[in-house]
Amino acid sequence: MNMSLGLIGRKVGMTRLFTDEGEAITVTVIDVSDNRIAQIKTQATDGYDAIQLAHGTRRATRVTKSMAGHFAKAGVMAGNGLNEFQLDAAKIAEMTPGQVIPADAAFTAGQKVDVQGVSIGKGYAGTIKRYHF
Repeated sequence: MNMSLGLIGRKVGMTRLFTDEGEAITVTVIDVSDNRIAQIKTQATDGYDAIQLAHGTRRATRVTKSMAGHFAKAGVMAGNGLNEFQLDAAKIAEMTPGQVIPADAAFTAGQKVDVQGVSIGKGYAGTIKRYHF
């Protein structure tokens, strides 16, 4: 099982970086600035060790009452979603609910990362099927 801390981000845009030789490298800019711990799950209470991260911002009136209570119990601002990451108990002991996870805590310079994304749906391609474009 993968036991590493991850962050949830939002694509901001794309740009390019130039090397010393003048080559352009295309990069995607991802904002991971607003990840905060909403709940700490332990072996004693939940049967496994994990942290639950809230990400993004959302008005308190736009979440359900159960989610509003969950965020209020943790003392964090309402977010767009919750994601869990299973970690070692030693790492979890250093964390507290409401703590903001900075990007430099999860990543080091030059580290390779796995990225998953969700593309925007484009709907049914009816004209392409009908007219054989």
